[in-house]
This record gives sequence, structure tokens and C-alpha cells, in this order.
Amino acid sequence: MSLQRQMMFWVGALAAFILFLVVFRTVLLPFIAGMAVAYALDPVADWFERRGFSRMAASLIILVVFVVLLVLMFVLFVPILANQLAGFIERIPSYAQQLQSLANSLLNTRFGALFRVDAAQLQSSMGQLMSQGASWLSTVLKSLWSGGSALIDVISLLVVTPVVAFYMLVDWDRMLARIDSWIPRDHVETVRMLARDADSAIAGFVRGQGLVCLILGSFYGLGLAVLGLNFGLLIGIGAGILSFIPYVGTTLGFVISVGVAIVQFWPDWYWVGAVIGVFLVGQFFEGNILQPRLVGASVGLHPVWLMFALFAFGVLFGFVGLLIAVPASAAIGVLVRFGIARYLTSPIYRGDAEASPDE
Repeated sequence: MSLQRQMMFWVGALAAFILFLVVFRTVLLPFIAGMAVAYALDPVADWFERRGFSRMAASLIILVVFVVLLVLMFVLFVPILANQLAGFIERIPSYAQQLQSLANSLLNTRFGALFRVDAAQLQSSMGQLMSQGASWLSTVLKSLWSGGSALIDVISLLVVTPVVAFYMLVDWDRMLARIDSWIPRDHVETVRMLARDADSAIAGFVRGQGLVCLILGSFYGLGLAVLGLNFGLLIGIGAGILSFIPYVGTTLGFVISVGVAIVQFWPDWYWVGAVIGVFLVGQFFEGNILQPRLVGASVGLHPVWLMFALFAFGVLFGFVGLLIAVPASAAIGVLVRFGIARYLTSPIYRGDAEASPDE
């Protein structure tokens, strides 16, 4: 009965937490964002404390630097990216038409005859596919653009998030100690172990992958801009940001940049090859240097599980769900691995250990 009551309590607590997220999801964004910022910057505050600063002074310094960097980002980069995004949305239909024309001209050469394809039928299918793809991409980008503009215009996000982050950063250690005091004493060591594992997974992925995204976005954006690719800065930074989802950002950025390069540079194929080379170099550094050193192999988040979590939490809770998807999936992964380990050592899996083989 004691185990049953414990199960009922934790299931009820989980249901109440999910209900809370569903009911208040429209107002949680600045608070969740503030908690995420405080969590990410807590090691920096600890570094200042080890050098003699008080927690209040360390938090204040971090807040000032964070706000200054945020303002500089909005002043220097957001207008440029916003203009490029608006121009790219307008050019999508013309890009699709030019790609279709190039494909049609290629089919009318010996290449099309070599494979004995029905040029008219294939051209019709490609035309429908490209028009549908361009329409879908344009719709998605317009929705992101309108959502991004609304997000930027929301005063609460810009004002409340730094304030929440500051107070959370000041009280972070006290909050953890208070939560630790609420844990049932019979299970405190187990819960602490699970919390350490979850923190390791979350910190390893969020902080490490965040640095990977920042480095890749800078590399792709500068590389494509130096090559003179239209909207190269926007495409490169977008590919870097979306690299938070394994394979998605690089693949999407590669396809879009190559498509734009073909329209812009063809028949100068070597410029198209240079654009492809930027992504090949980026992938080489990501796979052999950035991922092993910044993220590591002990995070425990499989790419498929991560993608499912991002889509599932995004559908259920919107943008707030995207913010909590990674930490929630990391914590769930730790609990699942713990449960499987307990199951493999339990009588349910091992059977009657006392029974002899003859029996």
C-alpha cells in the first residue's frame, strides 16, 4: 500500500504539472526563458564566487553583460536578418521558377535522353512539386516571421526575462537546497543521483550544443556571405541555429543554399561547388572537433528521441514546449535508464534466483 500511495502521489504531481503548463502556457514564456538563462549562467556565477565576489555582485555583473549583449544583438544583427528574411520570402517563387527552368533545360539535353525519361511528364511533376514546396516554405517562413516579430514586440519577454534570470541566479543555490530538504529522507541519495545524471545530460547537451550552434552559425553565415551568396548570412545563421536538432539544420541549410547558388551562379558551377564546400568543411569540424569536445558522447540523448521530443513538446505547449523539450527529454531518459537498470536486477526479469536448473 505504501508503494501504491507513492505511485499515486507522483502520478498526480506529474498530472498537475502538465495541467499547469497547458493552462498557463501563454504567459510562461518569459519565466521559462529566465529560468533557462539562469541555469545556463549558474556556472559563471560560481566562477565569480570562487574569486571572492558575492552571489549578488556576481549575478549583477552577469545580468549587465547579458543585457548589453542582447541589446547589441538586436541593434546590429536583427535588422539585417529581418531585411534578408523579408527579401528571401519574396524571392522564393522566382527561385522555384528558375530552378524549374534549369531542370527543364537539363532534361532536353542528352542527359534526359540518356535515362529515357518522359520529359513532359517529368517536367509537369517537377513543376507541381516545386510550386508546392515553394508555397509550403513561403508559408512557414511567413508564419515564423510574423511570430518572430510578435515575439520581439512583446515587452514582457525583453523586460521580465532578465529580471527573472537575475533573481533565479541569486537564489539558485538556496532553491536547490530547499528542494533537497523536501525529498523523502529514505530516497534522498537515489534522487540526488538521478538529479546529478539529469543535470549532466542537460548541461552537456544544452550548453555544449548551444556553443556548437553558435560556432556553426557564425561559420556558415560568414562563409556564405564571403562567397557572395544571396541571403547567405540569413541561411548560414539559420542552419546553425537549427543544428540544435541533429541533421535538420545542416540538411535544410545545405538544400536551400545550393538551390540559391544554382539560380544565382549557374553556369559557373565552381561557385556552387564552393557553397557545397562550406557545408562539407562545417560538417567535418562539427563531427570531428566540435561535437566530441563540446558535447561529448555521454549526453544520452539519441537524435531520434530528441527530434521526437522537440516536435511533441512543440505541438503540445508551443514555443514554451520547445524550451522545455530538451531538459524534459533528458530527465525522462535518465529515469527510463534508471528504471530499466532496476528492472534488469529485479525478480521480474531474473525469475526465481533460488530455483535450481533441474527444476
